[in-house]
Amino acid sequence: MAAFTLRRFAQYVSLLLLVSMIGFAVLHLAPGGPMAQMGGGDMNAGDAKRLEQQLGLDRPLPMQYMEWVGHILRGDWGHSYRDGQPVLAVIGSHLGATFELMGTAMLLAVLLGGPIGIAGAIYRNSLFDVSTTFLSMVLVSIPTFWIGFVVIYFFSVKLGWLPPGNRATIGEHSLLDELWHLIAPATVLAVVNMASWSRYIRASMLEVIGQDYIRTARSKGVSRTGILLNHTLRNALLPMITIFGLQLPQLLGGALVAETVFTWPGMGRLFLDSISYRDYPVIMGVLMFGAVVVLAGNFMADVLYGVVDPRVRLR
Repeated sequence: MAAFTLRRFAQYVSLLLLVSMIGFAVLHLAPGGPMAQMGGGDMNAGDAKRLEQQLGLDRPLPMQYMEWVGHILRGDWGHSYRDGQPVLAVIGSHLGATFELMGTAMLLAVLLGGPIGIAGAIYRNSLFDVSTTFLSMVLVSIPTFWIGFVVIYFFSVKLGWLPPGNRATIGEHSLLDELWHLIAPATVLAVVNMASWSRYIRASMLEVIGQDYIRTARSKGVSRTGILLNHTLRNALLPMITIFGLQLPQLLGGALVAETVFTWPGMGRLFLDSISYRDYPVIMGVLMFGAVVVLAGNFMADVLYGVVDPRVRLR
């Protein structure tokens, strides 16, 4: 177990370094840059040169990358070109909003998608199964931003039931007000993930139902409820641990879109704003933080799957 964990950890660290190198190169080789955003075109040559030296942008790209990695390892993620604040402080100020949105959406997706998938497997090929399968395929095919715009149009503009955006009403920061603002973006993000979760759970349930030990339990006279709870459901939920880790990238991507549509002040909104300002330190900070979250989710899924399922040998 320990050897497997160390190997997996080394693999994910290597992958994280690869992501950082690609992201750093793409950002710094892209047209434009912080000098243009800061008015470098209006500066004289001397001022522009001094500013470039202060930002460290005059050195070769490999040297800039190695210096950046050294600062990251020391806990210094740099300072924003936009307002001079530490990158970790900027990310921290938006992190709570993103985790609040992602956590609520995931909870809704599992609580709603799970029973739908289980019922679809139990009543396979029924009207309920066919209808939910069709609806799930439709929801997975529709872009998240389009669903968001539809929700805003009907429930905010037409009916006035929900706010069109933001995390709270200006001048009011009560818990009920924040929950009221959370309903629309969390529901939109949960709907797409709910469709995926229901399909995954249904497929896993159908695979377990066809196993020999299920037929043996039936032949021994075990009740249908006992088979469902003690044999089918427990074994069908094991692959969901891995699926949870694989769902994190989709959840992060959906959160970025939902935050943009609903002007939710989270990491996705920060990432887009930083791109428009060519704020390289913040862009890299958000990119690396997202990569760490995704890889950590996959790492935990790998380890936990071997822990909860003794049939799996960790090599």
